[in-house]
Amino acid sequence: MALLKEEKAKIMKKYGMSDKDTGSVEVQVAILTEEIKLLTEHLKEHKKDFHSKRGLLKKVGQRRNLLNYLLKKDVPRYRKLVKSLGLRK
Repeated sequence: MALLKEEKAKIMKKYGMSDKDTGSVEVQVAILTEEIKLLTEHLKEHKKDFHSKRGLLKKVGQRRNLLNYLLKKDVPRYRKLVKSLGLRK
């Protein structure tokens, strides 16, 4: 259910400042978004998996906090990220 190393590397390459960039807000949000998608698909099949549901809610909250931080610091970067990830904000 977790992201593979190759998938994370691909995300880091696409959204990071460099290939090894793991800490920028864009990379963190992109990785969280992929993990949220995987958990959402898992929960469609396993409706009573409350442990995974709690993990999903924590990831959504963490992503929301990172997006709020980016919105306060750099609005153009925020808009570009939301648009490229297809988020609803």
